[in-house]
Amino acid sequence: MIETRKADPKLMEILVCPVTKTRLRYDAEKQELISETAGLAYPIRDGIPIMLAGEARELNRE
Repeated sequence: MIETRKADPKLMEILVCPVTKTRLRYDAEKQELISETAGLAYPIRDGIPIMLAGEARELNRE
């Protein structure tokens, strides 16, 4: 069974995309913070958001 963590609401209030400075959406299943504006998904490793554009995964845009 895969454990999904919950995002800390206070942390989600202050974290923004480092590229666009817009709000992020938490994807609990993939353990990522999603920037719809930038089209990037920032990984969360061991509970720590990795907020580096070079570490982000590009989202498929259709």
